[in-house]
Amino acid sequence: MNKRLIAALALTTLAAPATALAQDAAGDAAKGEKEFNKCKACHMIQSPDGEDIVKGGKTGPNLYGIVGRGFAAVEDYKYGDGIMELAAANPDAVWDIHSLKAYVTDPTGYLDQYSGDESARSKMTFKLTRNQDDLVAYLLSVSPDAPEQPAESDGAPQ
Repeated sequence: MNKRLIAALALTTLAAPATALAQDAAGDAAKGEKEFNKCKACHMIQSPDGEDIVKGGKTGPNLYGIVGRGFAAVEDYKYGDGIMELAAANPDAVWDIHSLKAYVTDPTGYLDQYSGDESARSKMTFKLTRNQDDLVAYLLSVSPDAPEQPAESDGAPQ
């Protein structure tokens, strides 16, 4: 058999599982939209032109365009001290899919680890214990200006 054909088949066979894993890691935006129901008590998703994508609370900031946005960057929103410390410690960092996943899993733990203040607290007391990938895939879907996302990360501010 032709060596090129064998090599092509081998690469296709090896690439298929990796592609499937990457899709699984990215989550399912449709499932994440349902998962967002847990978030809308505090957060809305409203486009810059005023379209309500998800009507929700105003206790938390608007999450439209969160992926690629700097920490504590929604104008006129009164953030807590912990997230403000994170933003000050990482002035050029933006939310990406990995930092969001880590944050929604344990908001205060994330701030403790990355703000430089071990006593930093988050106003967000809810911890998402499952389906984080789906939720983050949904948030990515409502972030039309998001930059290309890193394939892997430990969730540290980028």
